[in-house]
Amino acid sequence: MVDIVIPKRRIKNNESPFEDEQPSKKPKLEPTNSVDNGEVDAPVWCLKKAQEEQPSRHCPYLDTIDRGVLDFDFEKLCSISLSHINVYACMVCGKYFQGRGTNTHAYTHSLDTDHRIFLNLATLKFYCLPDNYEVIDPSLDDIKYVLKPTYTPKHIKYIGQNTKMSRCWDGTLYYPGIIGLNNIKANDYTNVIFHAFSHVPPLRDYFLRESNYSHIKRPPGDKLALLPQRFGELIRKLWDPKAFKAHVSPHEMLQAVVLCSDKKFQIIRQGDANEFLMWFLNTLHMALNGTGKTSSSIVYQIFRGRMRQYMRKVLPVDASDESRRTLSETEEYREQVKELPFLSLALDLPPAPLYLDERMQNIIPQVPLAQLLTKFNGVTEKEYKTYKDNFIKRFELLHLPEYLIITYDRFHKNQWFIEKNPTIVNFPISNVDFYDSLAEDVRDKHKYTTYDLISNVVHDGKPQTQANKGDIAVDIGRYRVQLVHEGTSKWFELEDLHVKEILPQTITLAESYIQIWRLNRKKTRTERMGETEEEIKADTLWKQQSTKNEKGENLVKTEKNGMEI
Repeated sequence: MVDIVIPKRRIKNNESPFEDEQPSKKPKLEPTNSVDNGEVDAPVWCLKKAQEEQPSRHCPYLDTIDRGVLDFDFEKLCSISLSHINVYACMVCGKYFQGRGTNTHAYTHSLDTDHRIFLNLATLKFYCLPDNYEVIDPSLDDIKYVLKPTYTPKHIKYIGQNTKMSRCWDGTLYYPGIIGLNNIKANDYTNVIFHAFSHVPPLRDYFLRESNYSHIKRPPGDKLALLPQRFGELIRKLWDPKAFKAHVSPHEMLQAVVLCSDKKFQIIRQGDANEFLMWFLNTLHMALNGTGKTSSSIVYQIFRGRMRQYMRKVLPVDASDESRRTLSETEEYREQVKELPFLSLALDLPPAPLYLDERMQNIIPQVPLAQLLTKFNGVTEKEYKTYKDNFIKRFELLHLPEYLIITYDRFHKNQWFIEKNPTIVNFPISNVDFYDSLAEDVRDKHKYTTYDLISNVVHDGKPQTQANKGDIAVDIGRYRVQLVHEGTSKWFELEDLHVKEILPQTITLAESYIQIWRLNRKKTRTERMGETEEEIKADTLWKQQSTKNEKGENLVKTEKNGMEI
């Protein structure tokens, strides 16, 4: 037999001489990457792993996108959890869902309905679920532009001079800026103000560039910071030349208004457009960190003017002549002069007639605008009553703003209802001269004193409240706005979603409530006066020449008649 000799292994110091006592060594598992191994369809189990996925430029589900159902005007909230964090829009049905991980509502929606393409509303990135990879394709840029329109300085410079119509997704033609605003419940009084401000070029151009106001910082938790942000988004959507639909829903803007006004102006209750106008201008000025200076915000730079007020206290009626003379010399009853800033001029309408005409119908009086402007000529006085004392005031203008807001005092509240004055104001839509309303010491400083109308807010119907079956007060009446398109010089009337072209001659036939006028800088007052004098001379010469011709013709006829006799 052959003995088999097994070589002895050298035992280390820390090693046991018995094999059975050797500790079992587990093989180390190297980390595997499903992407590296080609497992593209493996489910994503965490958000961190999803972020490591590489974007794809070839997605087979892009043809499932339905641009006709996409609507980015509503608040960016998940339709299930009502959360505003990580909200994605489904490109197939248009609904909003939260997240894209395995346990999120967007992931579940993609599995249930086989809807694959989703858009992150914050980062503007497209993803394919449940595969969870980013989709990059240039055909999706139009959807990004509709969600967040951007404008270059060159585009903003010529946006008001555009004469071409745009075509939306359903084939409807529209002019950018002349599109309807959705009336959710009773918010037509806010829609007309938004439309009017969107056609003030300096204000429009300021909010078309988000960088003009995005750097403005407000105190932490200040809710006013939301107002310029939402107003800028609304302006950019109104002037979008690549919109999918020819109307905009001001849902997010109205929610910001309700929040910032502490529910004074609501969506479900009709309000006064004039009150909303003044609140919106002052609140927007504060949200832009405006101060008392005219140059502190874009609002004051555009609309702010100055006037001089003369005020004196009314003498007692039962006082004697001597006491009246004595009181008039005291400081209390002496006339006081103040310089006040203003954002709008309120014109008083003459009272409506109390009696009916011969046909038993209401008489609708008419008054020219020049007669109403005599309130600011520095001579016309009006008595203002308070709870304690009565004052007599007269006004004159010191500085004319670039854009002048005029309001007509149509509504008067009494103890029972709101009364409306139906007086029609006759006015020209261009070259309205405010020279006579300026104080004499500042007239030489104003080279341009004429204004052109750019927007006219009209109120139709009766404002008094009535009670329905549920004893809820219902406001009767609606608002509409008439705007001029700067590029084509055409006038359009917008009432909620209805847009139609109108003749300029029909503007003065409506019950105007709020107007915005633009200062005409084409020609100075002296140039206009020179043209007027030349026109008068030309008319005089033409009349004289025509008179001579008529006399010559009559003389020839007389001679001919004499020869015939």
